[in-house]
Amino acid sequence: MPFYYELEPKDKTDRRIAQKLLKLREVMAAEIPERTLNESLLLATWNIREFDSSKYGERSKEALYYIAEIISHFDIVAVQEVNADLKALRDLMEILGDWWEYIITDVTAGTAGNRERGAFVYDSRKVKFGGLSGEIVVPPKGKMEPAEQLARTPFVCGFEAGWLRVEICSVHIYYGQSKAFDPKRLKEIQWLSDFLAARVGETEAWARNLVLLGDFNVFATKDQTFKAIEKNFFIPPQFKELTSNASRNRHFDQMGFTSRAFDADYVREHLKTFPAGVFDFFNHVYTDEEEKLYAPQIGQAYEVNKRGEPRTDRQKRNYYRQWRTFQMSDHFPMWIELKVDYGKPYLESIAKGGGKVKFD
Repeated sequence: MPFYYELEPKDKTDRRIAQKLLKLREVMAAEIPERTLNESLLLATWNIREFDSSKYGERSKEALYYIAEIISHFDIVAVQEVNADLKALRDLMEILGDWWEYIITDVTAGTAGNRERGAFVYDSRKVKFGGLSGEIVVPPKGKMEPAEQLARTPFVCGFEAGWLRVEICSVHIYYGQSKAFDPKRLKEIQWLSDFLAARVGETEAWARNLVLLGDFNVFATKDQTFKAIEKNFFIPPQFKELTSNASRNRHFDQMGFTSRAFDADYVREHLKTFPAGVFDFFNHVYTDEEEKLYAPQIGQAYEVNKRGEPRTDRQKRNYYRQWRTFQMSDHFPMWIELKVDYGKPYLESIAKGGGKVKFD
């Protein structure tokens, strides 16, 4: 339930924004399950491109309204590419309302880190932060030999919702070369997958359920990078046909699941039945048909290139499509509805005298 107090009925632009927000509500209600209090958890991951960067001009209030409306349809969202400057995130939280909370990492230093943060944004009426929060680092090889770290530090937190107690690790894996195979990208995924799978099995693990999600920069499901996630984590088949980038030709974003609370067969059989998807917001906001509407907001860069040469209509269209990804994102949110009410199977196990069953 985001708050839109600043929108004015006498303002033509505000009326259009209100119409768009109503449309977003309508289509998301049709595509995404309704949020419940007890039965399920709507989990999403979303790389919000350079949130926020001035590369193509700062995000408008309009874009923040749309982002807030989208996030409000989920219970918890792992956000990648949060900028060092938190102004945009704080503005977003103000729109979402007081019961929405966030947890963030510090800035990842170094060129490869791009001064990014990881974040979890969640509705505290539904989701409880369990106290676990950390950035994953590669252990040293020896007493004085620091190990090579991931380009952007993975962020893991513990959350509770209903009967479910779960660690969620959000990642933004190294991109490198613009092709399916990059050795460093593959190495990062392989190490992290092995490391987390081993940790969740340890007796001192905070929870026995773990979700590994985020932007893995996977090009296709046949690639080694995808298989490296699948080695230790179950990726529901619902995701395998879904592309998550704005061009709809890459499988960059993924969700993998592992558990020591549930057996492997239970995880595979149940997760593949849960509703899941990717929400393509460019079908509804900042559409191709609205290019001319936003041209004045883009400014002179829409008309001429850096050399001062006039852009062709095709070049204008390409620039608009790039510009809008810095208003919204070049990734679409990926989501799944998880079951969190295990009261009935727990009671059934007691009633049958089979002993207590743990679901945490």
